[in-house]
Amino acid sequence: MAITRRDLLNRSGGVGLGVVVAGAVESLFAANPAAGSRGPATGYGPLVEDPRGYLDLPSGFSYRILSREGEPLRSGGGTVPSRFDGQAAFPGRHGRGTILVRNHECRENVAHRVPGPASHTYDPLGPGGTTTLEISARGELKEEYVSLGGSFVNCAGGLTPWRTWLTCEETEASPAGSELSHGWIFEVDPYDNARNADPTPLEAMGRFAHEATATDPRTGVVYETEDAFDHPFGLFYRFLPEKPLGGYGSLRAGGTLQAMRLPGVTDLSVVTEVGARFDGIEWVDVPDPLAETVPIRFQDFGPGGITHSQKLEGCYWGNDSVYFVASFARSEDGSTADHDGQVWRYVPDSNILELSLIFRYEPDDDVPGEGPDNICLSPYGGLMLAEDAGGEQHLLGVTGSGEVFPLARNRQNVGTPQAPSYGEFAGVDFSADGQTLYANCYNPGTTFAITGPWQRQR
Repeated sequence: MAITRRDLLNRSGGVGLGVVVAGAVESLFAANPAAGSRGPATGYGPLVEDPRGYLDLPSGFSYRILSREGEPLRSGGGTVPSRFDGQAAFPGRHGRGTILVRNHECRENVAHRVPGPASHTYDPLGPGGTTTLEISARGELKEEYVSLGGSFVNCAGGLTPWRTWLTCEETEASPAGSELSHGWIFEVDPYDNARNADPTPLEAMGRFAHEATATDPRTGVVYETEDAFDHPFGLFYRFLPEKPLGGYGSLRAGGTLQAMRLPGVTDLSVVTEVGARFDGIEWVDVPDPLAETVPIRFQDFGPGGITHSQKLEGCYWGNDSVYFVASFARSEDGSTADHDGQVWRYVPDSNILELSLIFRYEPDDDVPGEGPDNICLSPYGGLMLAEDAGGEQHLLGVTGSGEVFPLARNRQNVGTPQAPSYGEFAGVDFSADGQTLYANCYNPGTTFAITGPWQRQR
């Protein structure tokens, strides 16, 4: 008998989500020994209704609201901007506390634009950017200020090995009236905001609807996802920098942008067998990375074409591999096949691509419009996924045995000012010590710090 998604959410196990896991389990779910535990075997238990009406969490877990849109910024004046999206957690100064750099996926009609000072603004007409939050060792917000202003639709991004944040514009359009181009990556220093003055787009890394990045800490190669909803769909890229691992600002020296070609496969949605492995991956130079006349995904990559995928989103480095997510594929949109989410793993050393996870949701009243979005590897083994779906929104965990469990649920349609309806989850990342999971709710923008018995096993 089919088990529906609603059944999943009413218990701690995850088989009801229809997630199939096979093939790469050992490498995918390797825990960080520094965390001291391999984490839960079957999840952390049922979600407990939050009397405050914000987040439902398993017993023993709690949350702190660090920041909400519309509140006064702690530093620099102005209000906290809208549309919280991707973010990164960095060790605090002198190894104490945490610093978050948070994206604001602001379009022109948002309630609160990023109030960037002129010195830190790329385009005065751009409403998006990043804010930086400094959090004490006790988990209290100490400082909050603009680190990048004047960008547009900042969605996700990625960490660099030299501890900076690459924030990505998920658009090729410009704000109305602007003469500056958009669709770029910008580098943000979490420790020295003076470095973030005079923002410089990293043009050699390409102009397209960026989603996320992941950098190989051994070689400095940067992998990039392109989030394209319509056909022809986005590409999976790698950027070969002229100055690999050169530290802050080194990516401005340029490099070569390439797109992945899986010979014989023009659309990743056709791959449905978990554990399927492909060798001989080809990397093809992008004809025009600046997309001056034709968007990159429309460009001619020569005989054999190029490999596309609908809704390429989260991207994360771990286990000497880069993981990236396709949130969903729909044949009615032009995809060759349908799925509710894929997690892919590319291993640079062996040049192998494999399908590690595939999501299938049972059809019921709670069917999501799409599946996983932001992704991170847990220091306790397995994955943490931010769900971007219809209906209720969840943070999902995947155990070492391949089971999926809900870790957190937002409280939708409560209908009070104290507990408004939230949008998708985003910006999932653990603190350096593994004790706190940070996550954003997109709208109205809210940043949560979640703590609890992460090492508990059931």
